[in-house]
Amino acid sequence: MCHVAVEIRRGSSRFVERHPRRATWHSFSFGAEYDAARVRFGPMVCHDDHRLALGEGFPAHSHRDLVIVTWVLTGSLTHTDSSGAAREVTPGSVAVLRTGPGVEHSEVASSPQTRFVQVWLTDDTAPAPSYDVTAVDPTGGLLAAVAAPLPGTTFSVAGVAVGQTVTLPASPLVHAFVARGALGRFSLAEPLHDGDALLMTDEPAHEVTATVPTELLVWSFDM
Repeated sequence: MCHVAVEIRRGSSRFVERHPRRATWHSFSFGAEYDAARVRFGPMVCHDDHRLALGEGFPAHSHRDLVIVTWVLTGSLTHTDSSGAAREVTPGSVAVLRTGPGVEHSEVASSPQTRFVQVWLTDDTAPAPSYDVTAVDPTGGLLAAVAAPLPGTTFSVAGVAVGQTVTLPASPLVHAFVARGALGRFSLAEPLHDGDALLMTDEPAHEVTATVPTELLVWSFDM
């Protein structure tokens, strides 16, 4: 699949799946909603933005050959799986589930107004399921690497104050998502707002500046 060098994907263009007590904004093709232009970006095949009421979520279901990375923005999320893992994930920590050849897991909001972003990466190398939660500090306006779930893949987060500038990495593929807040106009793009994403292919490092307090989630792929 061919990608343009710089692409803005507006949050308003995402496929929205709504239920009485939960909603999901899908950035890539999902289920019956197929878009040939939005199948994958490098190993990324799913980038979901979930909002859950207390006790709502996803009952036990199975996955295989994926690395699933979860970042909680508000509230808390309880994860259980068939390998015996059971953890609560809260803001300021990143959860990485390696499904291996197969695992069942569930995710349920353990507090009101839970919001989390979840990414699926294709991976058929893990010999067995595993689940890890790591605490991080995404403040200070620096793009801090919080996970490297696959070789050549880095997930970074920045909490950016008004007027602060962040340098996006120079990697073959970069996916930058405004989880909340806004970025001002820069050399490659119009302003970006909550839910917008910037996808770059073979671009040098670029600087972006927050116009309001902003949380920025950045994936870089060196493959």
